[in-house]
Amino acid sequence: MRDSMPGKPALLDREYAVHTGELVRLDKLLLLDTLRKLKSASSTAALRRAVGELRRDVCGRLRARPKTEAVEFPPSRLDDELDQIVDSQTIERAHYYLDRLVRAVTEVRTSPVNDINLNRWKEYDDIQTDSLWRVDQRDGSGVHTASYWGNFIPQIPNQMMRRYTKRGEWVLDVFAGMGTTLIEGQRLGRNTVGVELQTDVARRARRLVGAEKNAHDVVAKLVAGDSATVNCRSILRRLGRESVQLVIMHPPYFDIIKFSEDERDLSNAPSVEAFLEMMGRVVDNVTPVLDDDRYLAVVIGDKYANGEWVPLGFMTMNVVLARGYTLKSIIVKNFDETSGKRHQKELWKYRALAGGFYVFKHEYIFVFRKS
Repeated sequence: MRDSMPGKPALLDREYAVHTGELVRLDKLLLLDTLRKLKSASSTAALRRAVGELRRDVCGRLRARPKTEAVEFPPSRLDDELDQIVDSQTIERAHYYLDRLVRAVTEVRTSPVNDINLNRWKEYDDIQTDSLWRVDQRDGSGVHTASYWGNFIPQIPNQMMRRYTKRGEWVLDVFAGMGTTLIEGQRLGRNTVGVELQTDVARRARRLVGAEKNAHDVVAKLVAGDSATVNCRSILRRLGRESVQLVIMHPPYFDIIKFSEDERDLSNAPSVEAFLEMMGRVVDNVTPVLDDDRYLAVVIGDKYANGEWVPLGFMTMNVVLARGYTLKSIIVKNFDETSGKRHQKELWKYRALAGGFYVFKHEYIFVFRKS
């Protein structure tokens, strides 16, 4: 919590607010009237006194009553905005920050591909914007399960959907596994369609998805089929749709994990070249149903074979680029606790020292835009 200063009470205990997610709910019209009056202050000293009064009013006069038009702020964010006003060295700079706060109250400015309000961008602490992701552990909340070997962490589709879709839009995951993307879609209010090759896995995934609360009443459709040949357009039309706004792919990393005996399974590809050709067919199959200028995310790692590092991730990246996509980002994500190495860290260290290589600790998230 911020150290207390005369005339500068903290709005709420910050740690408590972070823990509970509590928001300050203020009367919008009263707050705007107060902010505009601040601009009449003739000096920075007078402005600081007025801001001190506003802080006290937040806990009283400005609190929203039932049925009044309200605006909500995380306590720390409103506190920080007021700090910038108070700490300004000139009245002109203070007015700039005041105008910015007024815009945060009155205007919602979003991009065409997500619901992030750019006038309140500082409030999105949990949305990643760096290209290096360190994730301590997978999200195991609700019905999410790590029991299916090779399942990717829920944080990835969560981030992708929040960055590249709006609520109510449609997401296609053609390597659905245990339904991770569909579960996250229900939580975020995105409609989702998943394709899973293995019928028994698809059946288990449907049970999990069905057990997850669907508070936004969205579609979560999972079908069994081959992602390279399944008729995506037909599936969408049965749901009253022609296209999707985001495609997520988390394919097998070639033969690192054998998922089935099915020859259509990418983990059974006879060679790297065959794997890449199969991936190309999957991309070709989904591209017609992805809207122009929308995004495709591919999650994949490299492999090591016959004393050679195989850059499978970048090879797959080139497969997508060859089909007219634009590369927007390469994200490197750690995976310290893989199932295969969790109990064999010492053995893998010995192998690395003896073999002259480095142990895999990362995978890639390639983000493409359909041109």
